[in-house]
This record gives sequence, C-alpha cells and structure tokens, in this order.
Amino acid sequence: MSKIYSVDWADIVIPTHSLLEMVVRGSLSYVALFFILRFLMKRQSSTIGIADILVIVVIADAAQNGFSKEYKSVSESIVLILTIVFWDFAFNWLGFHVSLFERLLAPSPVPLIIDGRLNRRNMRRELITEEELRSHLRQEGLDAFSEVESAHVEGNGEISVVKKKRDDAGGESKTKSGA
Repeated sequence: MSKIYSVDWADIVIPTHSLLEMVVRGSLSYVALFFILRFLMKRQSSTIGIADILVIVVIADAAQNGFSKEYKSVSESIVLILTIVFWDFAFNWLGFHVSLFERLLAPSPVPLIIDGRLNRRNMRRELITEEELRSHLRQEGLDAFSEVESAHVEGNGEISVVKKKRDDAGGESKTKSGA
C-alpha cells in the first residue's frame, strides 16, 4: 500500500544524462530531420509548414521521453523540448532576416504551366501527372490548359493557378486564383 503513495523525487527531478548531451542530440536531430523533410517531402506537407510538422513530431517524441525509462527525469525532457523550440525559432528568425536562409526555408514556386503550355520537365521533377494537374484546373472551373496564364507548385506544396480572363473586346486579360 505504501508504493501507491510514495514518490521518488530524485528520479523525477534529477537528470540522469548530461544536459549538454541533450542539447546536442536535440540540435542534431532537428537539423537533420529539417533537411530531410525540406528536400524529400516538401509536397506532402500541404498547407502546414514543414517546420511545423517537424516541431510537432519531435516535441511529441521528446515529451514522451519524460515518461519512459530511457530518460527518468522530467528536466531532461523539458531541456530537449526547449532545444527543439529554440531551433524552430532560430530557423524562422534567420529566414526572416537573411534572404539566403529564407530561400532555403521556403522554396521558390515551380512553374507547371506558362501561357497555357505545360512545363513537363518541372512536372516530372515534382512528380505531378497531367491528370493531377487537370484535376486542380477542374477545381478552379477550368477545362483546358489554354485557359491558364500560369500554374505553380508553391513552397508549401499547393498548386496555385492564374486564369486567363477574356475582356469585353474578346481579348484576354489576367486574373488570379488559388488552388
């Protein structure tokens, strides 16, 4: 019965690993996962940013470490979570203040259609089929590629479409829409 009400405060509060090691592990894990997700999975992230997904997953894992036998103290888990949050903030800050870092964090839009013509090389590179692109155009109320001024895969994985619009004289003018 005494086991039910006893608490081993030393196991809960006192770290069992080096806090510097926790910072290094958290830093290396975050940076490695960021680059893997940035270059291999950019399209799968949709409207949630890559860094957002990474932070949620890594923080969830770090938080569970505080409950497992691998890391006994809550302080280790908190240090790891704070390290991950620091790197997320640091990458966002660098992306806002350093243009080179911004290009790394937020990839440039990739053109798929320009003036009604498909850019098949970019479609292959982004693994987008003609049928998938037609599906996006149908969602915009368009039937043909010739009705599109431009379409791009944005940095967040979404496909944006700029429609051609006919003016009163029968000529074409441009209007923008998102997919």
